Amino acid sequence: MGRNSESRLVYSTDAGRIKEEPVNEDVAGDGNVRVRPEKKGRGGKVVTVISGLPMAGNDLKAYAKQLKKRCGGGGAVKDGCVELQGDHVDVMVEFLKKEGYDAKRSGG
Repeated sequence: MGRNSESRLVYSTDAGRIKEEPVNEDVAGDGNVRVRPEKKGRGGKVVTVISGLPMAGNDLKAYAKQLKKRCGGGGAVKDGCVELQGDHVDVMVEFLKKEGYDAKRSGG
């Protein structure tokens, strides 16, 4: 089995077998942008997490800056998701829909 650009290494040892699985290029999965509040592991503080945006790298950081400005708070980009400080789920869903994204509220 040869390696190609649409696979990723699953398991390897120096002399062992290499099994390849296809890589899914679509990060968002179903094309929806999910907006959810998250509190777990954050000292009781609520963070709004936006996942599924079809961009990465510096484009995502620039868009996150726009979102932070829109809600008037801080935030960060982690693991391809935008995290905004505070509970801004409803505001972000409405804003993302106006921007043309298929945004949905998920979680609590």
